[in-house]
Amino acid sequence: MKINDSNQGDIWDKEYKNPLFVTKNEGPQADTLRFLKFLKKEEKFRIENKNILDLGCGTGRNSNYLADMGNHVIGIEISKTALNLARERASRLDLNVDYRLGDIGKEYKIEDNSIDLVLDVTSSNSLDQEGREIYLNEVNRVLKNGGYFFVRALAKDGNKNVKNLLKQSPGRECDTYVIKEIGLIERVFSRDDFIKMYSQFFKILKLEKKTSYTTFNDRIYKRDYWLAYLQKPNN
Repeated sequence: MKINDSNQGDIWDKEYKNPLFVTKNEGPQADTLRFLKFLKKEEKFRIENKNILDLGCGTGRNSNYLADMGNHVIGIEISKTALNLARERASRLDLNVDYRLGDIGKEYKIEDNSIDLVLDVTSSNSLDQEGREIYLNEVNRVLKNGGYFFVRALAKDGNKNVKNLLKQSPGRECDTYVIKEIGLIERVFSRDDFIKMYSQFFKILKLEKKTSYTTFNDRIYKRDYWLAYLQKPNN
């Protein structure tokens, strides 16, 4: 399967072969666990026997965890290297996950209104504008009415590192920059831009900003994220 490199498939494959950003952890991400806790406590949403779509599933950290809870999980990933590792881990854990090599900025081969829960944990930030529009429409199409959508996206507001990157290494599209060491293009969002984009399709149940730090080339960088709990309205 050929992957559209406008959404940086080759770059991500190289990253997973020689990680600079991604971690080797196998367990679910903390932000995902907090979202699941919110669904259980605040929305009374039981996370079992559900159809779940993990966009940019990487090495299967969240997909395998959710499959182990008794859900049917589809994981879409653009990196062959990451996907092979996800499949190996699922096999070792005796889990059945529908892992697919694909671009989340392209049409999903999934039925309309068939998914209960969608995850996008800092995956769509690598999409170009065309891919992002497709991704939003596709998530809206496959998600059931009343279904939930978790997004962790890169935040622009108040981050000096982002401000410098946008100035010194701008991408071709609005609010994008290039990480020159690996050639990766990332999209960042102001709070207003994020709300404007996602509220076209989804109700925002909760939106908060989170700060973390990552080490790259022996330097520590501040990374800010929007954590968004979204829901597709009932028609």
